Amino acid sequence: MEAAMGLMRRIPPKHTETALSALLSLLPQHSSDLLSQVDQPLQVLCDVDSGKEFILCEYNRDADSYRSPWSNKYHPSLEDGALPSAELRKLEIEANDIFTIYRDQYYEGGISSVYMWEDDNEGFVACFLIKKDGSKTGDGRRGYLQEGAWDAIHVIEVGPEEEGTAHYRLTSTVMLSLTTNNDASGTFSLSGSIRREMNMDLSIEEGHLCNMGRMIEEMESKLRNSLDQVYFGKTKEMVCTLRPPSEVVMRLPEA
Repeated sequence: MEAAMGLMRRIPPKHTETALSALLSLLPQHSSDLLSQVDQPLQVLCDVDSGKEFILCEYNRDADSYRSPWSNKYHPSLEDGALPSAELRKLEIEANDIFTIYRDQYYEGGISSVYMWEDDNEGFVACFLIKKDGSKTGDGRRGYLQEGAWDAIHVIEVGPEEEGTAHYRLTSTVMLSLTTNNDASGTFSLSGSIRREMNMDLSIEEGHLCNMGRMIEEMESKLRNSLDQVYFGKTKEMVCTLRPPSEVVMRLPEA
């Protein structure tokens, strides 16, 4: 299992699904652990009742069906699928509306979904998902990439309220893949994933959504900086080392 997880950490995100399927065939006894611990690129499905797209993941799946945050129904239909309580469902609806605005402001499009459910510690868990297709054929507004995808998964565990405060544990994963193919850069492919955690005890005076929103905003800023420094910065350094720019020979004028 340890070797399998080490392998999955080194697999490019766009090959995760193929690699995970192979590991499930080799290690069927660890299928539940692999499916719960390995983050896969997010998939999208359309809610036929609302006409809106929603994101599929392990957190809104029950059997082979996925719950839509818009209609609160499973697709394909599932009679006894798990549903959040009425109070948590109300918070989930509000979170989806707010996160849609956040997504448009920061990502200039894309698809977002928020799911919530009760846990065993008298608190609840919220999952915030964003999928952005930045390719020329997708919903990218700049059109620089032949292929490009940004998948962000933010899972926040909210503890029970104690004296006006609550404990929040945020686990965030970002999977990035991009491919360029033009005359200036040629064909270039870059992909990877990064995961970080954050723990905070915050006052609930302004509500859970405000606290969770600030944590996600801060975490995404840190993740973007890390990706810029680790992936893009190191890649640029290696390319410049392996293929330094041609030296310009300076000749002094003859006397």
